[in-house]
Amino acid sequence: MVCPRCVESVEQIIDGLQLPVESVELGEASFKRKLSDQEKEEFSQKLSEKGFELSQDREEELVSRVKSSLLKYMNHLEEVENPKKLSVFIAEEMNLNYSYLSHIFSESEGQTVENRFIELKVERTKELLSYNKWTLSEIAWKLKYSSVQYLSNQFKKVTGMTVTEYRAMAKKNRKSLDEI
Repeated sequence: MVCPRCVESVEQIIDGLQLPVESVELGEASFKRKLSDQEKEEFSQKLSEKGFELSQDREEELVSRVKSSLLKYMNHLEEVENPKKLSVFIAEEMNLNYSYLSHIFSESEGQTVENRFIELKVERTKELLSYNKWTLSEIAWKLKYSSVQYLSNQFKKVTGMTVTEYRAMAKKNRKSLDEI
């Protein structure tokens, strides 16, 4: 689960199954006790019905947590004037060595953490563009790009089109952040 709507869906499933939940956050649910095999099976089935998957493997769990941390970092980036570096933020968030996490993520996802974050920033740029509220300069500043040109170059590299071409499209086929 990688978005607030996902957390809400998982909370509803847990409530419906009356599981002893401690907390539900992006990418993880903690329980007050170890779930029985039957509870795990029911939970997994209900998650699957909603399009989620119960992560059992440690590496899968770490990758899922990195993805959640990337979304948290996006918020951090927009809210803080001098944000932490991506690697520092993720290492602190997960209390693990960033090199280790980066290696696990790359092996599992076939791309680096940094490249995944670039995709998220471009999707956020598309979202902000769709509001027609901010100029490209304001979006670049909001997302901590060093320049509008750098944002434009990254946008073109990821999407294959310029920002102007994107804006001109009648139908914007963009992914939501939780689909990436």
